[in-house]
Amino acid sequence: MFDDEEARRMITDQRIKNEARFDQQAKAQLDLANQIQRQAEENARLRGQIETLNYELETAKKRQQDFYLDLDTRLRKFESVGSPSSATDPAAGAAPKPAGDPAKESQEYEAALNQFKAGKYKEAATGFAAFVQKYPDSSLAPNAQYWLGNAWYAQRDCKRSIEAQSIVTTKYAETPKAPDAWLAIATCQQEMGNPTGAKRSLETVIAKYPTSPAAENAQQRLKKK
Repeated sequence: MFDDEEARRMITDQRIKNEARFDQQAKAQLDLANQIQRQAEENARLRGQIETLNYELETAKKRQQDFYLDLDTRLRKFESVGSPSSATDPAAGAAPKPAGDPAKESQEYEAALNQFKAGKYKEAATGFAAFVQKYPDSSLAPNAQYWLGNAWYAQRDCKRSIEAQSIVTTKYAETPKAPDAWLAIATCQQEMGNPTGAKRSLETVIAKYPTSPAAENAQQRLKKK
């Protein structure tokens, strides 16, 4: 049997051990709480950065879209002023094809373009695809084909976007839209994990259209690679 003094000592020792264990557990819980708090703060910081980057990306995409829409409008005005008169010399060569209805063509083109501006990319793609099929010889066909590619890209379908833009670079290679189409192809190739193809497309812009704004854009993009 333990005497009173020894019993008290054992009780004291046990209490000290229990308090030490409790302090250790409390410290571990406090450390865990601090880690959770720091992680929550880091998550909040990262979430804020992601939201900022998403906003900046959407803003940049909107600026690019507005730029190309404005460029498209100015190019169409330039083309309409510089295009030859619809009057033809009856004695010159074979009889010309019957003229289409420019007003109707323009109306259908604008309808598809407005769909694109409104962010209705699926409907815009349908409209532009119908336009180039219905009016393959229209002066607006290169533009429609180009915006068809952009509509596919806006839907994150780079494969179809490249297919559409490739028609611009071949069938309409001499039009103002061709160098921009090459840029769009390079963008898709980069996003599809084909940097070599993207570099080749950018170099093509510079080689074939050295004085175009697209060539300057291509040079800047190549410097960043």
